[in-house]
Amino acid sequence: MKAAHRSSDVKNRWLISSCRTNEAARLAADLGCSHLLAQCLINRNLGEPQTASTFLNPKLKELTDPFDLPDMDRAVERLWQARQRGELIVVFGDYDVDGVTATAIILEVLRPLGWRVEAYLPNRLEEGYGLTREAAENCHRRYGARLILAVDCGSGAHDTIAWLHDNGVDVIVLDHHQITTPPPRAAAVVNPQLRQSKSARNNGLCSAGLSFKLAHALLKRAREQREPWARIVDLRTTLDLVALGTIADLAPVVGENRILVTTGLEKLNRTNRPGLRALRKVAQINGTIGPYEVGFQIGPRLNAVGRLETATDALELLMTSDLEQADSLAQSLDKRNRERQQIERVILADVIKTVNSTFNPNADYVIVQGNPEWHVGVVGIVASRIQQEFHRPTIIFGGDGPLLRGSGRSIDGFDLAHALRNCSELLVRHGGHAMAAGVTIQPENLPRLRKRLNELAHACLQPKHLVPVLTLEAEVPLSALTLDQVLELEKLHPCGPGNPVVQFAVCGLKLSRQPQPIGRDQQHLKLWVTDGTNTVEAVWWSWEGQQMPSGTFDLACVPMINRYNGRCAVQLKLLDWRPSGVRRAAGTE
Repeated sequence: MKAAHRSSDVKNRWLISSCRTNEAARLAADLGCSHLLAQCLINRNLGEPQTASTFLNPKLKELTDPFDLPDMDRAVERLWQARQRGELIVVFGDYDVDGVTATAIILEVLRPLGWRVEAYLPNRLEEGYGLTREAAENCHRRYGARLILAVDCGSGAHDTIAWLHDNGVDVIVLDHHQITTPPPRAAAVVNPQLRQSKSARNNGLCSAGLSFKLAHALLKRAREQREPWARIVDLRTTLDLVALGTIADLAPVVGENRILVTTGLEKLNRTNRPGLRALRKVAQINGTIGPYEVGFQIGPRLNAVGRLETATDALELLMTSDLEQADSLAQSLDKRNRERQQIERVILADVIKTVNSTFNPNADYVIVQGNPEWHVGVVGIVASRIQQEFHRPTIIFGGDGPLLRGSGRSIDGFDLAHALRNCSELLVRHGGHAMAAGVTIQPENLPRLRKRLNELAHACLQPKHLVPVLTLEAEVPLSALTLDQVLELEKLHPCGPGNPVVQFAVCGLKLSRQPQPIGRDQQHLKLWVTDGTNTVEAVWWSWEGQQMPSGTFDLACVPMINRYNGRCAVQLKLLDWRPSGVRRAAGTE
């Protein structure tokens, strides 16, 4: 179902980065690269030759000392103490891909080294999100452990951690979510968002990356003390899991994350894990696994069970060494993902119908909708879809017993977590960061929350902020996008938040032949564009009958390499188009 006021009905704002010719020329000379690659590096604030070189050649040896992270020394000391005492440790993990991979990394490293470790993954529907009191009580009853390692959660769980402390349980928090109050009184809070982190390069680490750093810190301490077991585990074998968690959690692919994702994807593409090999098979991934395959094919299947129930099957899939069990679990996860997709489609159609009946683009700067019948496990995905469709901050609520539990997604310029803090008297609980947040509310407070958030949005957003922005690296001639040039631009891979896919404006083009609808439902469009001398194939995904380019036009596009049957050719992914010569008059630059 299509929305009546889709963001695609409004022309994108094209923001073309200024061409810093002299700086790009110097950097290109220092690096021995093209001016175009140098310009892209400068656009990423990588104009210093050494910094740019490190970015283009990420190496594990460039990782910072794990003890630079706040409280890492305290976490290692308490874990060391647990090993010496033979204490049972429970890893309390979140149910998304980041939480599950982080949990798997810790189990995979600590168990062979002599720690007694079990895992507890809460049931999303019955126990809620994070280190809740109910989940902590259930965990304590099951294991009776004296030490809990809370992974991908816990930074705001003051009351639960206090209750655990009163019951003789220490808690180590290993988390990356924003801390808006003083940290909880835990044995250690390893969170790069705390100000005492010594290196900005590790600020973007997600929980999978933090688990890797914790394991690194433990092994470093063991080697310093010449422990004979210190070399039993090769941490590099966990990098495939680190990459999975980092990409799926949309962590910035810069700093240490770039190193971990680059090396992790190499491991992932040749992984021997039966579970990941089986998951690759059911996802029908035949080529190289990159950020797209993780984000849209592997990640959703690992996430599906946690969204609908508990992520235990996802954890078992990652850790099993049994081929038959791996195949069975992969099939089960694939089935659950299809169920999740069906639930999502029904709710999305319902939300769009509801929004369209009342939506006023001039007044509604924030979309807030809720229904106790909507499944709380998929409201985050639906919120993302609505945010993309309408280009508005969006919170979608589903039923959670007598309450409504929601998930929000925002746009640049509107800090959702900060806005919710300004509505705290209306909320049961809330947390998150600028671009995404979770919130629980009494149903009767939903209209007041919608009104308050819109008041806050009107105070900080202008109409231009509600138009999608296409940030483009440069305006380039079609002749510049040669095969060699586009291959060189792949040195910027892997891309993701903080290191976006390169996008260019190519102006003064015409169609060289009639466009051709492609795809099973003819929903995509293949075009051939020319500057009069050069002709390049372009693909417009999900075209679905929108107005096609005509006359002389400009393209916003991503240059890609189409690899087929051992042959390579440049292909443009079309993002937007506009008639040539109108861009400055339209105020789109």
